[in-house]
Amino acid sequence: MTHLTLQAVTKRFNAAYAVDHVDLSVPDGKLVCFLGPSGCGKTTLLRMIAGLETPSSGSVNFAGRDITHLPANRRDFGMVFQSLALFPHMTVAENVAYPLRLRKTDKAAQSRRVTELLELIQLPHMANRPVTQLSGGQRQRVAIARAIASQPKLLLLDEPLSALDAKLREAMQVEIRLLQQRLGITTIMVTHDQREAMTMADEIVVMEKGRIAQVGKPLDIYRDPVSEFVADFIGLGNILPVTHDGQGGVSLPGGQQIVVTQPERVTQATSDVRLLIRPEDVCVKAASADAGPNRLSGTVTFIRDVGASLEATIDCSGFSLTVATTSRETPGLALGMPVLAELPAHACKLVAARQTY
Repeated sequence: MTHLTLQAVTKRFNAAYAVDHVDLSVPDGKLVCFLGPSGCGKTTLLRMIAGLETPSSGSVNFAGRDITHLPANRRDFGMVFQSLALFPHMTVAENVAYPLRLRKTDKAAQSRRVTELLELIQLPHMANRPVTQLSGGQRQRVAIARAIASQPKLLLLDEPLSALDAKLREAMQVEIRLLQQRLGITTIMVTHDQREAMTMADEIVVMEKGRIAQVGKPLDIYRDPVSEFVADFIGLGNILPVTHDGQGGVSLPGGQQIVVTQPERVTQATSDVRLLIRPEDVCVKAASADAGPNRLSGTVTFIRDVGASLEATIDCSGFSLTVATTSRETPGLALGMPVLAELPAHACKLVAARQTY
């Protein structure tokens, strides 16, 4: 069942398009991330779903009903803002109970629901504490509890973790994901952090300049991006300009031939093709190894060893490759060392070059 459907949703501010003819279906019970750089339209799109912005054209449909012009307070959606927007003069319990008070829920039912939610977010002992005395992670949990207090049909999260430090942010990613799965509530989250999207989402919607660049499961988008923009935005990647020979291979700027397994992916003009290979897929071999298909000679120019992993840069005469490996896989790797970089054909993806609008 599709819970939420957007049809040609567009938002213009004067002559500028913040969101440009977006079509999207959000599956019931899933966590979907709107992912993209600042200014790509992801928050504007979320606000139109919430009813805080009105589309210039197009329609928003929820559970088979057109809600495009329905006021936000009648949509029965929960929302957590980037600022969290908790009431500083209220206690934790009073903040969580606030949506129930607005709906004139009787006090006994309010008390039961607040107790249930504080147990859910593991803060029952802080019910009477002012929210100003909570840590960042605790305030985050309270904001989510308040958003789901009235049992909304859709939960909307607008970069809720952006103010947290890196370690707490990663912990909260897991907590929110587990909570969403436990409740089974359809959730849309806006983020510009690809690691966050990869960690939390059932499905990622990558946005570029007001349009949807790609929709898919996190690993599918990482492994099989459709364009240079998506390949570059999702994770680290070696993206190289190549010439497509039309016969199953491509040529790098230096003339080196590279065999790929899906040459049919890009059939446009040869100048519009890029070759993507992820750093972890590049195999580093000793310079004395046999030369062969998809092996490039190079020199190690940079090494960063962070213990569990090792990142190296290999200069291949005209371009550089980033390699992710381990000391066990490539023992003795050193600056200035001549090596062979092998690009396995199955890991070489052709993508459409970044377009200008």
